[in-house]
Amino acid sequence: MGAGTGTVARWLLEEAGVSEVVALDRDTGAVAHLDHPRLRVVTADLTDESLAPGTFDLIHARLVLMHLPERRRTVSRLAGWLKPGGRLLLGDAVELPDALDTSSAYRRTMDAMWEALRTTIGTDISSVPAYPHFLREEGLADVAAELYCPPLVAGSPLARFWTQTWERMRPALEATGRVDAAALDESLAYLASPRLAELGPGMLMAWGQRSRR
Repeated sequence: MGAGTGTVARWLLEEAGVSEVVALDRDTGAVAHLDHPRLRVVTADLTDESLAPGTFDLIHARLVLMHLPERRRTVSRLAGWLKPGGRLLLGDAVELPDALDTSSAYRRTMDAMWEALRTTIGTDISSVPAYPHFLREEGLADVAAELYCPPLVAGSPLARFWTQTWERMRPALEATGRVDAAALDESLAYLASPRLAELGPGMLMAWGQRSRR
């Protein structure tokens, strides 16, 4: 779900040994080129209540629910598409702010980013830590979760990712009123500095299994 560029779909085709992999997204242009006999590409909106793509042994949704309205309802629908014994895997971003840092340029820029995403496209990560509870409420078993925080050091892929993201979002970040151009420049310089010492946003992965009965 939310196939994006098709990295997970391609990995499943190569490694999972299954008869079919379904790649679903509102925009499937990036996965159409895969052209694999065991790949079914579905162009659809996950929030469409009439959507019925089938039932599955595994449903994977990474960096999807955080951008959708009615995400709790969507978890219920995804769980309902599991075959007996099927597994649901959800992954979204979580923020781990430093409680002792509420006013640095870095902290204000990161907070501005989440506010800008929330007001422009509806991104909301506040419920992500509750995903294991959601899965348990859906009657799934063997529910567990893990949190991964990749190193945020100068010159790393993650530092480059945030640099490019903030550069691209500069007008939206300034529009929140949390940062101005000078603060943004300071944050970008900090991401490239050997002084960088932050625990950046991580990803929470939560999973559970439908009963085989």
